[in-house]
Amino acid sequence: MAWYHRLVAGALCLAAGVAGALLLLLWADLAWAFAWVALSLVCLVASWFLAGLFRRSWGYAEGEEELYLTYGVLVRQLVVIPYGRMQVVDTTADLLEQALGVSTVRVRTAASTADTRVVGLPLEEAVRLRDRLAERSETFSTGL
Repeated sequence: MAWYHRLVAGALCLAAGVAGALLLLLWADLAWAFAWVALSLVCLVASWFLAGLFRRSWGYAEGEEELYLTYGVLVRQLVVIPYGRMQVVDTTADLLEQALGVSTVRVRTAASTADTRVVGLPLEEAVRLRDRLAERSETFSTGL
């Protein structure tokens, strides 16, 4: 998942750097364009390192009656989702995730604020997690 974020950040920094430099060449002078390119490179380097921190911050554990998720670089969060409250468990992968061989498991509950996801899992592991969570949600279903 770190590579996913690095590629997206790289594409955004490249697009912003080129577009901003061209506009500054038209409206200002060469010094401002170089400054903009330098700022874009600093943003790229920062996002490169933050992507690794972001990936290491994600984690999950399957308990007896709940799913535990933790994430966050600057603000750490712990989310506890009882299996009986899970309504929909699915896997998603956009084109870049598919190319990198990773997938996201989304867990939706009755309370929209408790919807969460487990990101960056290999496809096979994501499918197994989805199946386990769906089975446990049926076992612990509260009849909602």
